[in-house]
Amino acid sequence: MSHATASLPHKHLLTLSLDVDAMNAVQVGETSIGRRTIAAIKGGSFVRNRMKGVVLPGGADWALFQSDRSFQIDVRLTLRTEDKANIYLRYEGRFVGDADALSDLAKGKSLSSDRYSLAITARFECGDPKYSWLNTVVAVGTGEPSGFNPVYTLFEIG
Repeated sequence: MSHATASLPHKHLLTLSLDVDAMNAVQVGETSIGRRTIAAIKGGSFVRNRMKGVVLPGGADWALFQSDRSFQIDVRLTLRTEDKANIYLRYEGRFVGDADALSDLAKGKSLSSDRYSLAITARFECGDPKYSWLNTVVAVGTGEPSGFNPVYTLFEIG
């Protein structure tokens, strides 16, 4: 294995906290590819060094629950910086938990990190020149499902 693949260069990009309206999630039901649930994102916040802002209402997670105690994450939302730039963020990933993890999450309980794995890949779009550098960022992240309101730590790769 070469040194380049032994350690993936990365740096902290931002921390994202979401306020998810899980209690009013739309249940699409059991489909041929899993049980689809759509949970609106009411808001939240993000911080990156000196850049910070809020998550605007209107986003959602189009989650797809599988029979193997996992679910696919499919989130689209809008960030607004303190200086009023709008940033589109889309991330996808997966959550895998122990036998009771999904049941505990559905009750709004927090999980210890040994009970689950949550990983995402993220893409940004921004037309504001100050933040246009985000358009080329390759980002991955980990998440902490704190009840209904997850906290993600995103890292820029390379």
